[in-house]
Amino acid sequence: MSAVAHASATASARRRVLDWVPAIVVFFATIAIWQISIDVFNIQKFLLPKPWAIVSTFWTQRSLLWAAGWLTLKEALGGFAIGSSLGILSAVFLARFRRLGEALMPLAIAANAIPIIAFAPIFNAWFDPLSPAPRMATAAVLCFFPVMVNTLRGLTSVRPSQVELMRSYAAGEFEIFRRVRVPTALPFVFAALKVATVLAMIGAIVSDYFGTFGSLGITIKNSVSLFDFETAWAAILMASILGVLMYVAVALAERYALQWDPTRQERGTA
Repeated sequence: MSAVAHASATASARRRVLDWVPAIVVFFATIAIWQISIDVFNIQKFLLPKPWAIVSTFWTQRSLLWAAGWLTLKEALGGFAIGSSLGILSAVFLARFRRLGEALMPLAIAANAIPIIAFAPIFNAWFDPLSPAPRMATAAVLCFFPVMVNTLRGLTSVRPSQVELMRSYAAGEFEIFRRVRVPTALPFVFAALKVATVLAMIGAIVSDYFGTFGSLGITIKNSVSLFDFETAWAAILMASILGVLMYVAVALAERYALQWDPTRQERGTA
């Protein structure tokens, strides 16, 4: 039996490795096309530096970029935690009071349509611009709406037959919420959280343009103004790496939390 389990685990690991092959091939093909296009079309570095120049700058200025990335990462994580928590709590409240949720949803959609760059200077006026609070608030606003909408959808996607079955066992609203609504909503929640990781990093960097020195946004802005495009792209590379790490962390948490879910393989999260 252990041999069968070992073989199954090996096959599963092999499938996971093979799943990454197309992404790796596309990545290196993109880098090759990027490099060749610059040489063939004589693209100037202020439009698009060579990949190797960006990687070289990333390595030589790794201390500066890591310090800036760490500052921006803390802002993004803070905004992610605040926005996602408020989004989940709001969804739970609105799922309990459906009519109120239907009345407030148009307002939420309208607020979500506001460009994020409009929030950054406003939050700088509300909070101390030298503190991380304005950047966290901007990232939190970006995270709040997708998490709230997806969580609310998950909490209200329960089949009526499941609720009726629980009530036939004399289960109260809390038991129905804990045993039926929360498990149904978890895949929706994690899907929203993975989107929110990317949005949190975007919000932090955009807000950095109006913030203090030493962050990734300011590094990009100052590098471009000094025509140091390799450093600007190296800072963008650092932001991409940090965003991917946040995404992977949520994906790993999803895999651990949804081990009971039989649809994981169908959704590609097994």
